Amino acid sequence: MNIKKARGFLGLAGAVAGAVGAFSGFKAARAKKDKLALANAIASIAVAVTGAALAVRALRKDELA
Repeated sequence: MNIKKARGFLGLAGAVAGAVGAFSGFKAARAKKDKLALANAIASIAVAVTGAALAVRALRKDELA
C-alpha cells in the first residue's frame, strides 16, 4: 500500500467519524429545538460528506494512475 492510498483511507475514516459526530449533534439539536445548533450540525454534515467525496476521489485517482 502506498502513501497516497493510506492517506485516502485515513481521510475517509475521518469523514465517517465526523459524520457520526455531526449526526449525533443533529439529533441533540432537534431534541432541544435549538436552531443555531441545528445549523451547525447541518454544516458539519456537509463538511463530512465533502470530505468523504474528496477521499473517494483521491482513492479512485490512485487506482487509475
